[in-house]
Amino acid sequence: MGEKIAVIGIGDDGAAGLPQAYLDRIRQSELLIGGERQLQFFADTAAEKIALKSGLSELTERLRSETRNTVVLASGDPLFYGIGGYLAGKLPGRVEVYPQVSSLQLAFARIGESWQDAVVVSAHGRSMQGLAQRIDGAKKVALLTDEHNTPGAIARYLLNYGMTEYDVFVGENLGGPGERTGWFGLQELADTAQTHFSPLNVVVLRMRKDAEPPCWALGIEDGEFAQRKPDKGLITKKEVRVLSLAALQLKRDSVVWDIGTCTGSVAIEAAKICREGAVYAIEKNEGDLDNFRENARKFRTDITAVHGKAPQGLEQFPDPDAVFIGGSGGELRELLSVCCARLKPEGRIVLNAVTIENLSAAAQAFAAEGFVTDITLTQVSRSKPILDMTRFESLNPVYIIAARKRTDKGEDGTDE
Repeated sequence: MGEKIAVIGIGDDGAAGLPQAYLDRIRQSELLIGGERQLQFFADTAAEKIALKSGLSELTERLRSETRNTVVLASGDPLFYGIGGYLAGKLPGRVEVYPQVSSLQLAFARIGESWQDAVVVSAHGRSMQGLAQRIDGAKKVALLTDEHNTPGAIARYLLNYGMTEYDVFVGENLGGPGERTGWFGLQELADTAQTHFSPLNVVVLRMRKDAEPPCWALGIEDGEFAQRKPDKGLITKKEVRVLSLAALQLKRDSVVWDIGTCTGSVAIEAAKICREGAVYAIEKNEGDLDNFRENARKFRTDITAVHGKAPQGLEQFPDPDAVFIGGSGGELRELLSVCCARLKPEGRIVLNAVTIENLSAAAQAFAAEGFVTDITLTQVSRSKPILDMTRFESLNPVYIIAARKRTDKGEDGTDE
């Protein structure tokens, strides 16, 4: 095992903001690694300098055999979405981390508010896909940005989902000589050119005290969804939807497929459960897909939706933890074969059927794929007023078929 590798966080003020112990470690180094801007702060050191330009995997392999006194410079806190955590995981026992104040700590210091209750999301080097459901309802949100996900781009994204309850703080070059901070409205930011802000910026969203954003609990009423006209009612009804979601056994980070999404009622409720995961939907009817997109915006869920007839189109989705099939045609056998093959271990497939023929076909298909099924017949009636009395109106019975892979022990799916 070689020498300990020091990963030292530095701020925008460079060497001036470092304690003496950090500076001593850097000056004693024989190999100094970092971004070009960070290395410029220590141009007078005698160490060999390597600018980080290639991937981290290449750096890791180099460091495995490095025996010289090595320092890696990182921006801000190396363990906060930084290189420190990556190297510590890849080189266990060899990494010493010297933390620095992070840009988000500086941002909240400038605002003068605590941030232990903030939702922290990085949009640096990654897509904003799924941000809407991840932050919906949060009082404070801290966002790391990049040259694509700028303050203006974030504002336009939030406006698209009607998330107008936030004021926005932008901090540029925090801790450095070019520091600039300010509060903005979403529309003001959305209209601002991307070059208005320094690339080194962070964004804090703060919900206004008088804001009353919508709050949707599990089991959204059917009438809240935009639906096909004049055939209104082509939707997975609330009661069946809730039971189907329970059968899917979703987790916060689940990847979900919704096949034949129609209005998107299941996909939308799944996205609210799987805030750290992702939901992918496919629909063959363009009109239904338009309703789906309207509903997704209304309920603040950022879902990947494609126009197509499954199983064609599913190849572009990542492997799922859960699959919901709201209806199917003659392609049921092929569709289930694809879903069963792609499903992750311990995953669930839930299919709704309204005819005994489709129930039988699904049960046989799952058995052929080595899956066991639990089948629930739901027969729901809803109360309806009649003069000053109450009657009940029945909904169509629905079979909820929940399938999972048979275990090596020959599980039959029954409760013990």
